[in-house]
Amino acid sequence: MGIMDHFKNASRSWAKTIVAFESPQRLREVGGKGVGPAQDSGGQVVREDQFKIRLAHNEERTRDAKFFVEKRYGEVGYQGLGGTGSPSCPDSITLATYHGEQVIGTLTLGFDVGKGLLADELYQAEIDVVRARGGRVAEITKFALDTKMTSKRFLAAMFNVAYLYLCNLWRYTDLVIEVNPAHAPFYIRMLGFEVIGGERNCPRVNAPAVLLWLNLIEKQKLMHAVAGHHELARQDKTLYPYFFPAEEEARITDRLLRAEPK
Repeated sequence: MGIMDHFKNASRSWAKTIVAFESPQRLREVGGKGVGPAQDSGGQVVREDQFKIRLAHNEERTRDAKFFVEKRYGEVGYQGLGGTGSPSCPDSITLATYHGEQVIGTLTLGFDVGKGLLADELYQAEIDVVRARGGRVAEITKFALDTKMTSKRFLAAMFNVAYLYLCNLWRYTDLVIEVNPAHAPFYIRMLGFEVIGGERNCPRVNAPAVLLWLNLIEKQKLMHAVAGHHELARQDKTLYPYFFPAEEEARITDRLLRAEPK
């Protein structure tokens, strides 16, 4: 059975928390030592004050994520995002970060499975260059955060789980994201993205955008060299020192491949 079959046939397993961290200072896989007595909706033990990253697998989770994105985008003057998409469909999934039962962060991964990407609307020529050299391209959309709750480790956990899906499960090689030009320095500095598409107006949010690109294969090598070594954060200003150490990444990946998050 392929991973997509697992994905479609194991909704209850996919609903469980993928990873939880007790505070911005400590990241922990669900089921690790020291986790408190409360239970997650999937039955696993987590503390009520933990941050939890979950797959938005059903209508309720998708609606929560959609409302959060619309609220955050509205606060900065962006227009509506159009369709909601479907996290259980082969071309996209949505990851949501919760504090208690409140969504405080979300991002959607879109996969290039023959229907194209949302970013193709403005930047197909640039993305086709990546495709032409054999790249398997995915995109991040609908990325939103509660900035009052944000820390480097919070952000690292979100992007690290996204990378596990992209690289370890789905074998994608390239990642693109359309961002406001004012936000581009964050992605360049913290994750190593490069600008490959100039400023244009994005009709989905009626705001300016540039296209950023990340070579996932190259960045994985750099990521693994520092992941889990928080002491390197003073020298390495990216988010990568806050990523999961290799053994934890392997455990989480194994559970996701079996569609059995703990």
